[in-house]
Amino acid sequence: MKLESILDRLGSLEKNSFIKIIDYIISQNPKNAKQIEKILSSSDKGLKSVDNMNVANIFNLTYDEFSEYISCEFQETTSQLDILIDIIIRDGNCIMKQDWFSRLYENEIKNLKAKIKSLNAELESDKSQISDARKRDFRIYKACLNTAYHNDIANNRDAKITSDEQDIILTLSSQLGLSQEDVKLINYSILPIKKMEILDVINNLKNLGVIFFSKKENTIYVADEMVRLLRKIRKKDVAEKFYRRTLKLLREPVINQIAKEHNIDRKLTYNQKIELIIKEGISFPDLLAHEIHKPDTNLTERKKTLNELCEKGLNIPNLKGSTLEDKINSLILHFESVEKDEKVGISIDGFDKMLTELNQSLPKLNKELKEQFELQDEYVMKADYLLDYNIKPRDILDLIAKPDLSKFIKDNGIKQRGDDILNILEHYKDVENLYLENYENVGFRNLNLLKENGITVKESELGLKFEELTKIIFKSLGFNIDDKFKNQLNTNKDIMDILINLGNDEIIIVECKTVKEKGYNKFSTVSRQLKAYQNLALKNNLRIVKILLVAPEFSDDFVTDCEMDVEMNLSLITATTLSRIYEAFKTSKYQEFPHVLFRDILINEERIIKALMK
Repeated sequence: MKLESILDRLGSLEKNSFIKIIDYIISQNPKNAKQIEKILSSSDKGLKSVDNMNVANIFNLTYDEFSEYISCEFQETTSQLDILIDIIIRDGNCIMKQDWFSRLYENEIKNLKAKIKSLNAELESDKSQISDARKRDFRIYKACLNTAYHNDIANNRDAKITSDEQDIILTLSSQLGLSQEDVKLINYSILPIKKMEILDVINNLKNLGVIFFSKKENTIYVADEMVRLLRKIRKKDVAEKFYRRTLKLLREPVINQIAKEHNIDRKLTYNQKIELIIKEGISFPDLLAHEIHKPDTNLTERKKTLNELCEKGLNIPNLKGSTLEDKINSLILHFESVEKDEKVGISIDGFDKMLTELNQSLPKLNKELKEQFELQDEYVMKADYLLDYNIKPRDILDLIAKPDLSKFIKDNGIKQRGDDILNILEHYKDVENLYLENYENVGFRNLNLLKENGITVKESELGLKFEELTKIIFKSLGFNIDDKFKNQLNTNKDIMDILINLGNDEIIIVECKTVKEKGYNKFSTVSRQLKAYQNLALKNNLRIVKILLVAPEFSDDFVTDCEMDVEMNLSLITATTLSRIYEAFKTSKYQEFPHVLFRDILINEERIIKALMK
């Protein structure tokens, strides 16, 4: 769930710890201080009185400083932050009841102690399955960590690993090729580990600002933005679902090669080995740069393998970057972009239909989803519910074994030639709703995200498509889109995009603009165009109630120029704002949108949505 949505659900007391930390960061003059000050200048009472959307914006502007603040907390050896963060960043753990979190925490400590005991026995045994070379790596890391922790006691100080020592230890673990699970097991074989009271754990995490806790709902919330930040701190470059998607493209001999390197039983099933590889916390860049290749593979072959994996398996052509490292970084950025995008690849209605039919064909899938994503509810196969956990259609299909996918495809008359998952997504695509859900991406002319979300369109068609979608939204708001009247007024030179006929010779003119670069900033050009439409309407004795300019985004200069214009009754509305107003209108009491609400220079969605909900 997005940070803004979580803040909307909580009271001021429940947000207090998070707000205090952001306030402290702001007082330390962060690198984006000017942009933050601009947001805060609209409020006299500081951050506490800023609306939730802008609090989320300020968090994004303090991302680096917040990361640094959390990283410093890792120096506290008794905090168990690595254990706790590994729980809350797992797919499906962003919303948890207190008792569920308590159960996950207890299981984690119990499993950790059992694994530590097993590893110590393996290191001491002559008949160990761990190779001598690997044993040496473990012993080197363990000896160095032991020295870093206990050298303080020798100097009559509290045992602690300093930030300098932490940096050295992290570098050592990386150079030895240890997975995160290896590091955690060795760390807690030296550092004392004991189960803490769950309320203390929750309060500590809440005071750190990484979770929100609603006492009323007895529920923990972790924002999607915070999950990404914490994942980076734990050196987990991609979400587990993307890691799984990549691993499932590899042949079983390659999976066995990785399993052997990390002491995973190769007799397990293909899917079980994949899940254990993910749990090991093997670095995603290391996986793609080294683990999936044979040791003697040259650099050219490694790049070729990665390109084929992306093009044929992940449907990402022309992966950017000349070096292997650049290509891997491009893939990570691609997955980040997909994760941040709120769209689901098919329409919400299509997602619900897919889940209903999956449940009919594969009745055990509900239980498998609950276990895989550690979800609490009994029945979880509901689109809105899963989307709150940032679980999308593709993430679910990635979990299903190939024989079950084949059965589902046959049961529901889905095309069988080609890629099974892509065929299923195509089958449940509702084109009009899908385009509406990707309205902002169309406005930004973002072909890559559109393709990822199941939309294939030529760039030359995006301007017209944006206009068509805007027209659909205004029709859905109850307005009379009068194309016949518009065509009578238009000339060869002056062609309006949309004309809304209010009756009694009153109209609203709507102009649509797509833009590839962030921040629409061509006011002088568009103002000449709009004034020409205005003159055209006035010549025909029409009263212009409002001129609306719709674009994905407007620069600050553009908004300022618009404010200074005294000749037009012009308002600016972003694609996101129009889309959210449309969603709010669908559940409001109104049959037709009250156009008098379009009175700001830059339309304020929060004010309009509140008015619609009254």
